[in-house]
Amino acid sequence: MNSLRSQVLGLYKTLHFLGRDYPKGAEWFHSRLKKAFERNKGETDPQKIKELIGRGEFVVKEIEALYSLRKYRAMKKRYYDQ
Repeated sequence: MNSLRSQVLGLYKTLHFLGRDYPKGAEWFHSRLKKAFERNKGETDPQKIKELIGRGEFVVKEIEALYSLRKYRAMKKRYYDQ
């Protein structure tokens, strides 16, 4: 159970860090992040917690993809603007 707790805390820290550059603003992202974690804070079933961690890791990958796409578009615009 302690390992699940550390995974959840690590996921929260990762998402909080990624939220700094979110397009709608860091404040908007962090408030949504906090609500999502508070909504599931009473969960005790290890299987359900693992599912929620998996969903959170998926969100991390999606946010990273969003940032990569934004970087790509900025570079493309800078060098290939017509």
